[in-house]
Amino acid sequence: MSMSKGANVPVPAAAVRVELGRQHGPGSPDVDASALLLTAAGRVRSDDDFVFYNQPSHPRGAVRYEGTRQDGAQAVDTLAVDLASVEQDITAVVLAASADGGTFGQVRGLCIRVLDAANGSELARFDSSDATSESAFVLGELYRGKGTWKFRAVGQGYASGLAGLATDFGISVAEEPEPAPVPVTPPPPPQAAPPSLLPPVPPVPPASPAPPPPPAPVSLSKITLTKTAPTVSLTKQGATSGALRVNLSWSARPHSRGLLRRGPRAVNPNDIDLDLSCLWELQNGDKGIIHPIDEQFGSFDEPPYVRLDRDDRTGGSRGGGENLTVNLDRTAEIKRLLIFVAVYQGAESFAGLDGVATLYPPAGPPVEVRLDECTVPAPVAAIALIENIAGELVVRREAKYIVLSGGMFKQQAVDVAYGWGLKWHAASKT
Repeated sequence: MSMSKGANVPVPAAAVRVELGRQHGPGSPDVDASALLLTAAGRVRSDDDFVFYNQPSHPRGAVRYEGTRQDGAQAVDTLAVDLASVEQDITAVVLAASADGGTFGQVRGLCIRVLDAANGSELARFDSSDATSESAFVLGELYRGKGTWKFRAVGQGYASGLAGLATDFGISVAEEPEPAPVPVTPPPPPQAAPPSLLPPVPPVPPASPAPPPPPAPVSLSKITLTKTAPTVSLTKQGATSGALRVNLSWSARPHSRGLLRRGPRAVNPNDIDLDLSCLWELQNGDKGIIHPIDEQFGSFDEPPYVRLDRDDRTGGSRGGGENLTVNLDRTAEIKRLLIFVAVYQGAESFAGLDGVATLYPPAGPPVEVRLDECTVPAPVAAIALIENIAGELVVRREAKYIVLSGGMFKQQAVDVAYGWGLKWHAASKT
Protein backbone atom coordinates (compact mmCIF):
# COMPACT_ATOMS: atom_id res chain seq x y z
CA MET A 1 0.00 0.00 0.00
CA SER A 2 1.28 3.45 -0.91
CA MET A 3 2.20 5.86 1.88
CA SER A 4 0.88 9.39 2.17
CA LYS A 5 3.22 12.38 2.02
CA GLY A 6 4.97 12.91 5.34
CA ALA A 7 4.29 9.40 6.66
CA ASN A 8 7.11 7.19 7.92
CA VAL A 9 7.63 3.46 8.47
CA PRO A 10 10.38 1.39 10.11
CA VAL A 11 12.98 -0.26 7.86
CA PRO A 12 13.86 -3.60 9.51
CA ALA A 13 16.67 -4.52 7.11
CA ALA A 14 20.44 -4.21 7.14
CA ALA A 15 20.52 -3.39 3.42
CA VAL A 16 17.87 -2.15 1.00
CA ARG A 17 17.32 -1.58 -2.69
CA VAL A 18 15.58 1.69 -3.53
CA GLU A 19 13.69 1.56 -6.83
CA LEU A 20 12.49 4.73 -8.52
CA GLY A 21 9.87 3.78 -11.12
CA ARG A 22 7.88 5.62 -13.75
CA GLN A 23 5.95 4.78 -16.89
CA HIS A 24 8.11 4.64 -19.99
CA GLY A 25 6.66 6.17 -23.13
CA PRO A 26 6.92 8.85 -25.85
CA GLY A 27 7.33 12.37 -24.52
CA SER A 28 8.48 11.24 -21.10
CA PRO A 29 11.90 12.59 -20.09
CA ASP A 30 14.67 10.38 -18.75
CA VAL A 31 14.66 10.22 -14.95
CA ASP A 32 17.80 9.53 -12.90
CA ALA A 33 17.91 8.58 -9.23
CA SER A 34 20.42 10.10 -6.80
CA ALA A 35 21.20 10.06 -3.09
CA LEU A 36 22.72 12.55 -0.65
CA LEU A 37 24.20 11.47 2.69
CA LEU A 38 23.49 14.16 5.30
CA THR A 39 24.68 14.93 8.82
CA ALA A 40 22.45 16.22 11.63
CA ALA A 41 22.98 19.73 10.22
CA GLY A 42 21.11 18.72 7.05
CA ARG A 43 24.20 19.10 4.85
CA VAL A 44 26.71 16.83 3.19
CA ARG A 45 30.21 16.58 4.65
CA SER A 46 31.79 16.90 1.20
CA ASP A 47 30.94 16.36 -2.47
CA ASP A 48 31.74 12.65 -1.95
CA ASP A 49 28.41 12.34 -0.12
CA PHE A 50 26.52 12.80 -3.41
CA VAL A 51 25.81 9.54 -5.29
CA PHE A 52 24.43 9.76 -8.84
CA TYR A 53 25.25 8.74 -12.42
CA ASN A 54 28.58 10.61 -12.46
CA GLN A 55 29.57 9.37 -8.96
CA PRO A 56 27.93 5.93 -8.88
CA SER A 57 29.47 4.75 -5.62
CA HIS A 58 30.07 6.36 -2.24
CA PRO A 59 33.72 6.09 -1.10
CA ARG A 60 32.69 3.81 1.77
CA GLY A 61 30.49 1.71 -0.54
CA ALA A 62 27.39 2.29 1.61
CA VAL A 63 25.36 3.69 -1.31
CA ARG A 64 25.62 2.72 -4.99
CA TYR A 65 23.79 3.95 -8.09
CA GLU A 66 23.00 0.88 -10.21
CA GLY A 67 21.49 2.56 -13.26
CA THR A 68 18.27 2.11 -15.22
CA ARG A 69 16.45 -0.99 -16.39
CA GLN A 70 13.17 -1.65 -18.17
CA ASP A 71 10.57 -3.57 -16.15
CA GLY A 72 7.54 -4.11 -18.35
CA ALA A 73 5.96 -0.72 -19.06
CA GLN A 74 8.07 0.86 -16.33
CA ALA A 75 11.59 2.26 -16.37
CA VAL A 76 13.29 1.70 -13.01
CA ASP A 77 16.35 3.42 -11.54
CA THR A 78 17.98 1.62 -8.62
CA LEU A 79 20.04 2.68 -5.61
CA ALA A 80 21.60 0.06 -3.32
CA VAL A 81 21.94 1.21 0.30
CA ASP A 82 23.85 -0.83 2.87
CA LEU A 83 22.42 0.72 6.02
CA ALA A 84 24.79 -1.22 8.26
CA SER A 85 27.75 0.47 6.52
CA VAL A 86 26.48 4.06 6.72
CA GLU A 87 28.84 6.04 8.95
CA GLN A 88 27.55 7.11 12.37
CA ASP A 89 27.76 10.84 11.66
CA ILE A 90 25.35 10.38 8.74
CA THR A 91 21.78 10.75 10.02
CA ALA A 92 19.83 10.63 6.75
CA VAL A 93 20.09 9.43 3.16
CA VAL A 94 17.97 11.67 0.93
CA LEU A 95 16.51 9.82 -2.08
CA ALA A 96 15.98 12.11 -5.06
CA ALA A 97 15.32 12.10 -8.79
CA SER A 98 16.03 14.47 -11.68
CA ALA A 99 14.31 14.79 -15.05
CA ASP A 100 16.63 15.07 -18.06
CA GLY A 101 15.07 17.09 -20.89
CA GLY A 102 11.70 17.78 -19.29
CA THR A 103 9.76 18.18 -16.04
CA PHE A 104 8.10 15.79 -13.63
CA GLY A 105 4.73 17.03 -14.83
CA GLN A 106 5.49 14.96 -17.97
CA VAL A 107 6.34 11.84 -15.94
CA ARG A 108 3.55 9.32 -15.31
CA GLY A 109 3.43 6.75 -12.56
CA LEU A 110 6.31 8.20 -10.53
CA CYS A 111 6.93 6.14 -7.41
CA ILE A 112 9.65 5.08 -5.00
CA ARG A 113 9.88 1.63 -3.42
CA VAL A 114 12.18 0.42 -0.63
CA LEU A 115 12.90 -3.32 -0.83
CA ASP A 116 14.71 -5.64 1.54
CA ALA A 117 17.92 -6.46 -0.34
CA ALA A 118 18.01 -9.95 1.18
CA ASN A 119 14.63 -11.22 0.01
CA GLY A 120 13.12 -8.54 -2.24
CA SER A 121 10.09 -7.89 0.00
CA GLU A 122 8.60 -4.39 -0.19
CA LEU A 123 9.15 -2.37 2.99
CA ALA A 124 7.78 0.99 1.83
CA ARG A 125 6.21 2.65 -1.20
CA PHE A 126 5.33 6.24 -2.04
CA ASP A 127 3.49 7.30 -5.22
CA SER A 128 3.95 10.94 -6.24
CA SER A 129 1.17 12.42 -8.38
CA ASP A 130 1.21 16.19 -7.85
CA ALA A 131 4.29 17.24 -9.84
CA THR A 132 4.04 20.10 -12.37
CA SER A 133 7.04 22.14 -13.50
CA GLU A 134 9.65 20.60 -11.19
CA SER A 135 12.81 19.19 -12.75
CA ALA A 136 14.10 17.54 -9.56
CA PHE A 137 12.28 15.79 -6.73
CA VAL A 138 13.07 14.51 -3.26
CA LEU A 139 10.81 11.47 -3.06
CA GLY A 140 11.85 10.19 0.34
CA GLU A 141 14.58 9.74 2.89
CA LEU A 142 16.06 6.99 5.00
CA TYR A 143 16.84 8.38 8.46
CA ARG A 144 18.00 7.20 11.86
CA GLY A 145 15.37 7.29 14.56
CA LYS A 146 16.07 6.04 18.11
CA GLY A 147 18.70 3.59 16.99
CA THR A 148 16.78 2.20 14.00
CA TRP A 149 16.32 3.21 10.39
CA LYS A 150 13.04 4.55 9.05
CA PHE A 151 11.73 5.72 5.67
CA ARG A 152 9.81 8.98 5.28
CA ALA A 153 7.76 9.90 2.19
CA VAL A 154 8.73 13.48 1.26
CA GLY A 155 7.53 14.57 -2.21
CA GLN A 156 9.32 17.94 -2.41
CA GLY A 157 10.02 19.38 -5.87
CA TYR A 158 12.73 21.71 -7.18
CA ALA A 159 12.29 23.91 -10.24
CA SER A 160 16.07 24.45 -10.41
CA GLY A 161 16.84 20.85 -11.36
CA LEU A 162 19.47 18.52 -9.98
CA ALA A 163 21.97 21.38 -9.67
CA GLY A 164 19.62 23.38 -7.43
CA LEU A 165 18.77 20.37 -5.30
CA ALA A 166 22.41 19.39 -4.85
CA THR A 167 23.47 22.96 -4.06
CA ASP A 168 20.79 23.25 -1.35
CA PHE A 169 22.43 20.36 0.49
CA GLY A 170 25.96 21.77 0.20
CA ILE A 171 27.28 20.20 -3.02
CA SER A 172 29.67 22.30 -5.14
CA VAL A 173 28.29 22.02 -8.68
CA ALA A 174 30.43 22.83 -11.71
CA GLU A 175 29.03 25.56 -13.91
CA GLU A 176 28.48 24.90 -17.59
CA PRO A 177 31.29 26.50 -19.62
CA GLU A 178 30.46 29.87 -21.14
CA PRO A 179 31.04 30.45 -24.86
CA ALA A 180 34.53 31.72 -25.59
CA PRO A 181 34.53 35.53 -25.91
CA VAL A 182 35.32 37.12 -29.25
CA PRO A 183 38.94 38.34 -29.12
CA VAL A 184 39.34 42.12 -29.11
CA THR A 185 42.52 43.80 -30.33
CA PRO A 186 43.95 45.69 -27.35
CA PRO A 187 44.93 49.34 -27.76
CA PRO A 188 48.63 50.08 -28.17
CA PRO A 189 50.44 50.48 -24.85
CA PRO A 190 51.31 54.03 -23.78
CA GLN A 191 54.85 55.15 -24.44
CA ALA A 192 57.15 54.76 -21.47
CA ALA A 193 58.63 57.80 -19.80
CA PRO A 194 62.36 58.49 -20.28
CA PRO A 195 64.45 56.20 -18.07
CA SER A 196 65.71 59.10 -16.00
CA LEU A 197 62.15 60.09 -15.05
CA LEU A 198 60.99 56.63 -13.89
CA PRO A 199 60.61 56.23 -10.11
CA PRO A 200 62.77 53.61 -8.46
CA VAL A 201 61.23 50.14 -8.35
CA PRO A 202 60.80 48.88 -4.77
CA PRO A 203 62.09 45.38 -4.05
CA VAL A 204 59.54 42.58 -4.46
CA PRO A 205 58.95 40.65 -1.22
CA PRO A 206 59.25 36.87 -1.47
CA ALA A 207 55.98 35.23 -2.44
CA SER A 208 54.17 33.18 0.20
CA PRO A 209 53.34 29.56 -0.70
CA ALA A 210 50.16 29.30 -2.73
CA PRO A 211 47.25 27.63 -0.91
CA PRO A 212 46.23 24.20 -2.22
CA PRO A 213 43.55 24.38 -4.92
CA PRO A 214 40.00 23.67 -3.75
CA PRO A 215 38.43 20.32 -4.74
CA ALA A 216 36.95 20.28 -8.22
CA PRO A 217 33.17 20.80 -8.15
CA VAL A 218 30.83 17.96 -9.10
CA SER A 219 29.89 17.76 -12.78
CA LEU A 220 26.25 16.86 -13.49
CA SER A 221 26.67 16.42 -17.24
CA LYS A 222 26.34 13.17 -19.16
CA ILE A 223 26.37 12.33 -22.86
CA THR A 224 23.80 10.16 -24.65
CA LEU A 225 24.86 9.24 -28.18
CA THR A 226 21.96 9.39 -30.63
CA LYS A 227 21.37 9.12 -34.37
CA THR A 228 21.71 12.89 -34.70
CA ALA A 229 24.71 13.17 -32.31
CA PRO A 230 26.51 9.81 -32.70
CA THR A 231 30.13 10.61 -31.74
CA VAL A 232 32.20 11.99 -28.89
CA SER A 233 35.94 12.41 -28.41
CA LEU A 234 37.15 10.90 -25.14
CA THR A 235 40.47 12.68 -25.63
CA LYS A 236 38.84 16.11 -25.88
CA GLN A 237 36.85 15.29 -22.74
CA GLY A 238 40.15 14.84 -20.91
CA ALA A 239 40.27 11.02 -20.79
CA THR A 240 43.90 10.52 -21.82
CA SER A 241 45.04 7.99 -19.21
CA GLY A 242 43.72 5.55 -16.66
CA ALA A 243 40.88 3.05 -17.08
CA LEU A 244 37.79 3.37 -19.27
CA ARG A 245 34.99 1.14 -17.96
CA VAL A 246 32.21 -0.04 -20.26
CA ASN A 247 29.12 -1.36 -18.42
CA LEU A 248 26.21 -3.25 -19.96
CA SER A 249 22.88 -3.74 -18.18
CA TRP A 250 19.66 -5.11 -19.62
CA SER A 251 16.08 -6.15 -18.93
CA ALA A 252 13.25 -7.85 -20.78
CA ARG A 253 9.74 -6.70 -21.61
CA PRO A 254 7.32 -9.33 -20.33
CA HIS A 255 5.52 -11.49 -22.93
CA SER A 256 7.65 -10.15 -25.75
CA ARG A 257 7.78 -12.20 -28.93
CA GLY A 258 11.56 -11.98 -28.73
CA LEU A 259 11.62 -14.27 -25.69
CA LEU A 260 12.04 -18.01 -25.99
CA ARG A 261 9.06 -20.10 -24.97
CA ARG A 262 8.74 -23.10 -22.71
CA GLY A 263 5.38 -24.48 -23.68
CA PRO A 264 2.69 -21.80 -23.26
CA ARG A 265 4.76 -19.61 -20.94
CA ALA A 266 7.63 -17.23 -21.66
CA VAL A 267 11.01 -17.89 -20.11
CA ASN A 268 11.82 -16.02 -16.92
CA PRO A 269 13.56 -12.71 -17.84
CA ASN A 270 16.18 -13.49 -15.20
CA ASP A 271 17.27 -16.46 -17.32
CA ILE A 272 18.32 -14.21 -20.20
CA ASP A 273 22.09 -14.25 -20.66
CA LEU A 274 23.75 -11.57 -22.79
CA ASP A 275 27.49 -11.54 -23.45
CA LEU A 276 29.33 -8.22 -23.60
CA SER A 277 32.15 -8.68 -26.11
CA CYS A 278 34.80 -6.75 -28.01
CA LEU A 279 36.59 -7.12 -31.33
CA TRP A 280 40.02 -5.51 -31.03
CA GLU A 281 42.77 -4.46 -33.41
CA LEU A 282 46.14 -2.97 -32.46
CA GLN A 283 48.31 -0.60 -34.48
CA ASN A 284 50.76 -3.46 -35.23
CA GLY A 285 48.03 -5.44 -37.03
CA ASP A 286 47.27 -7.92 -34.25
CA LYS A 287 43.54 -8.52 -33.82
CA GLY A 288 41.16 -10.77 -31.93
CA ILE A 289 38.06 -11.03 -29.78
CA ILE A 290 37.21 -10.77 -26.08
CA HIS A 291 34.15 -12.66 -24.80
CA PRO A 292 33.21 -15.20 -22.10
CA ILE A 293 33.24 -18.14 -24.53
CA ASP A 294 36.41 -20.20 -24.06
CA GLU A 295 37.14 -17.71 -21.22
CA GLN A 296 38.74 -15.21 -23.59
CA PHE A 297 38.63 -12.39 -21.04
CA GLY A 298 41.61 -10.41 -22.41
CA SER A 299 44.19 -8.49 -20.36
CA PHE A 300 44.40 -4.94 -19.02
CA ASP A 301 48.20 -4.64 -18.66
CA GLU A 302 49.17 -6.68 -21.72
CA PRO A 303 47.84 -6.78 -25.29
CA PRO A 304 45.05 -6.24 -26.16
CA TYR A 305 44.80 -3.85 -23.13
CA VAL A 306 41.09 -4.68 -22.72
CA ARG A 307 39.69 -6.91 -19.98
CA LEU A 308 36.22 -8.45 -19.44
CA ASP A 309 35.68 -8.78 -15.71
CA ARG A 310 33.06 -11.52 -15.57
CA ASP A 311 30.04 -13.21 -17.11
CA ASP A 312 26.92 -11.82 -15.43
CA ARG A 313 23.57 -13.52 -16.08
CA THR A 314 21.26 -11.21 -14.14
CA GLY A 315 21.17 -8.13 -16.36
CA GLY A 316 22.44 -5.75 -13.72
CA SER A 317 19.36 -5.44 -11.52
CA ARG A 318 21.22 -7.52 -8.93
CA GLY A 319 24.61 -8.35 -10.36
CA GLY A 320 25.73 -5.01 -11.79
CA GLY A 321 25.79 -6.17 -15.42
CA GLU A 322 28.97 -6.93 -17.33
CA ASN A 323 32.02 -4.68 -17.55
CA LEU A 324 34.89 -4.22 -20.00
CA THR A 325 37.88 -2.14 -18.92
CA VAL A 326 40.17 -0.42 -21.45
CA ASN A 327 43.71 0.70 -20.53
CA LEU A 328 43.90 4.29 -21.82
CA ASP A 329 47.60 4.45 -20.95
CA ARG A 330 48.04 2.23 -24.03
CA THR A 331 45.93 4.33 -26.39
CA ALA A 332 48.86 4.77 -28.79
CA GLU A 333 48.94 0.98 -29.37
CA ILE A 334 45.18 0.61 -29.95
CA LYS A 335 43.76 1.04 -33.45
CA ARG A 336 40.07 0.26 -32.95
CA LEU A 337 37.70 -1.54 -30.58
CA LEU A 338 34.19 -2.66 -31.48
CA ILE A 339 31.99 -3.14 -28.41
CA PHE A 340 29.08 -5.50 -29.08
CA VAL A 341 26.69 -7.84 -27.30
CA ALA A 342 25.32 -11.27 -28.21
CA VAL A 343 22.34 -13.19 -26.86
CA TYR A 344 23.78 -16.39 -25.42
CA GLN A 345 20.53 -17.88 -24.15
CA GLY A 346 17.03 -16.99 -22.95
CA ALA A 347 15.91 -14.91 -25.96
CA GLU A 348 15.82 -15.20 -29.71
CA SER A 349 16.73 -11.61 -30.49
CA PHE A 350 16.98 -8.09 -29.10
CA ALA A 351 13.35 -7.43 -30.03
CA GLY A 352 11.77 -7.21 -26.59
CA LEU A 353 15.04 -6.52 -24.77
CA ASP A 354 16.22 -3.16 -23.47
CA GLY A 355 19.96 -2.70 -23.04
CA VAL A 356 22.01 0.26 -21.86
CA ALA A 357 25.76 0.47 -22.41
CA THR A 358 27.52 3.20 -20.42
CA LEU A 359 31.15 4.22 -20.86
CA TYR A 360 32.71 5.64 -17.71
CA PRO A 361 35.94 7.48 -18.65
CA PRO A 362 38.39 8.55 -15.93
CA ALA A 363 37.72 12.19 -16.88
CA GLY A 364 34.66 13.79 -18.39
CA PRO A 365 31.00 12.74 -18.25
CA PRO A 366 29.76 9.17 -18.79
CA VAL A 367 28.72 8.26 -22.33
CA GLU A 368 25.50 6.28 -22.84
CA VAL A 369 24.27 4.17 -25.77
CA ARG A 370 20.77 2.66 -25.60
CA LEU A 371 19.74 -0.58 -27.31
CA ASP A 372 15.94 -0.38 -27.30
CA GLU A 373 14.89 -0.04 -30.94
CA CYS A 374 15.33 -3.53 -32.38
CA THR A 375 12.56 -4.54 -34.81
CA VAL A 376 14.29 -7.48 -36.55
CA PRO A 377 15.19 -11.04 -35.40
CA ALA A 378 18.74 -10.06 -34.48
CA PRO A 379 20.60 -11.98 -31.72
CA VAL A 380 23.63 -9.67 -31.97
CA ALA A 381 23.95 -5.90 -31.57
CA ALA A 382 26.96 -3.68 -32.22
CA ILE A 383 27.06 -1.01 -29.50
CA ALA A 384 29.93 1.38 -30.20
CA LEU A 385 33.13 1.67 -32.22
CA ILE A 386 36.12 3.23 -30.44
CA GLU A 387 38.82 4.38 -32.88
CA ASN A 388 42.23 5.94 -32.49
CA ILE A 389 42.14 8.73 -35.07
CA ALA A 390 45.52 10.49 -35.22
CA GLY A 391 46.01 9.95 -31.50
CA GLU A 392 42.48 10.98 -30.58
CA LEU A 393 40.18 8.33 -29.11
CA VAL A 394 36.71 8.78 -30.62
CA VAL A 395 33.55 6.85 -29.68
CA ARG A 396 30.88 6.36 -32.34
CA ARG A 397 27.41 5.04 -31.62
CA GLU A 398 26.52 1.98 -33.68
CA ALA A 399 23.27 0.51 -32.23
CA LYS A 400 23.28 -1.84 -35.21
CA TYR A 401 21.25 -5.06 -34.97
CA ILE A 402 22.71 -7.96 -36.95
CA VAL A 403 20.63 -10.83 -38.38
CA LEU A 404 22.42 -14.16 -38.81
CA SER A 405 22.72 -15.78 -42.22
CA GLY A 406 24.41 -18.82 -43.74
CA GLY A 407 24.93 -20.71 -40.46
CA MET A 408 27.33 -18.11 -39.07
CA PHE A 409 28.25 -17.86 -35.41
CA LYS A 410 26.89 -14.74 -33.74
CA GLN A 411 30.33 -13.28 -33.15
CA GLN A 412 31.36 -14.17 -36.70
CA ALA A 413 28.42 -12.17 -38.06
CA VAL A 414 29.81 -9.07 -36.33
CA ASP A 415 33.26 -9.82 -37.77
CA VAL A 416 31.83 -10.02 -41.28
CA ALA A 417 29.72 -6.88 -40.87
CA TYR A 418 32.77 -4.84 -39.82
CA GLY A 419 35.48 -6.57 -41.90
CA TRP A 420 37.68 -7.76 -39.02
CA GLY A 421 38.83 -10.92 -40.82
CA LEU A 422 39.15 -13.44 -37.96
CA LYS A 423 39.06 -17.25 -38.16
CA TRP A 424 36.25 -19.03 -36.32
CA HIS A 425 35.56 -22.39 -34.66
CA ALA A 426 32.75 -23.76 -32.51
CA ALA A 427 33.06 -23.20 -28.74
CA SER A 428 30.92 -22.74 -25.63
CA LYS A 429 31.01 -21.26 -22.14
CA THR A 430 32.03 -23.43 -19.19
